[in-house]
Amino acid sequence: MRAPRPITHEAPPLGGPAIAGQRWSDLTFLHWRVASADVASLLPPGIVPDEFDGTSWVGLIPFRLDRATLFGSPPVPYFGSFVEVNVRLYGVDFWGRRGVVFLSLEASRLAAVLAARASFGLPYRWARTRMQREGALFGYDSRRHGGGPSSLVRARMGAPITTGPLADFLTARWGLFTRRAGKTVWLPNAHPPWKLHAAELLALDDELISAAGLPGVVDRRPDSVLYSPGVTTTFGRPAKDPA
Repeated sequence: MRAPRPITHEAPPLGGPAIAGQRWSDLTFLHWRVASADVASLLPPGIVPDEFDGTSWVGLIPFRLDRATLFGSPPVPYFGSFVEVNVRLYGVDFWGRRGVVFLSLEASRLAAVLAARASFGLPYRWARTRMQREGALFGYDSRRHGGGPSSLVRARMGAPITTGPLADFLTARWGLFTRRAGKTVWLPNAHPPWKLHAAELLALDDELISAAGLPGVVDRRPDSVLYSPGVTTTFGRPAKDPA
């Protein structure tokens, strides 16, 4: 297995045409340290935990998604605009490519949930999601249809910060791992560098991380809380495995 590729603050070129695009706005990044042994079994075949400072990390990321495009379409109205809450890990493949591994993604548009599951193999779940903003205060709520797990996040945006190694490790991710046709694949993505702020967690009542296979994590405060006003991102086709 090759060493993990360096984490870069700026995205490398996609290496081909974009197949999808999205705008992500008003993101709050909550992250906890977790033992790599606790997350290894949750990663897809061929992927091992990515580590920073000796541990792996799990993220709970609520935000607003809109301006979604797919395979060159114009932005999709209504169905391409919703609040999302995702639970994610970080992994590395045999060739050293780093990427996000989504354990779950909550969204309120059923059509978008079905399209993302069918097109990209992503574990989207249909949920009632919403976001409220009052100045620097943000509230995010999600409850999965059918009586599934819920999440409540209340946070306050702070001052802008200069990104550093940990912030880049948690946010500057230029690909994701997913399963398609029985194979683990890497989907590249690109967007401008994140503009990050410090943030304060005011309230948290989350069941999503536990439901994803990591019970007890949210019993302690996050090890990192960040906010970003957002970026516009594009996704490329599944990358071929390097020679």
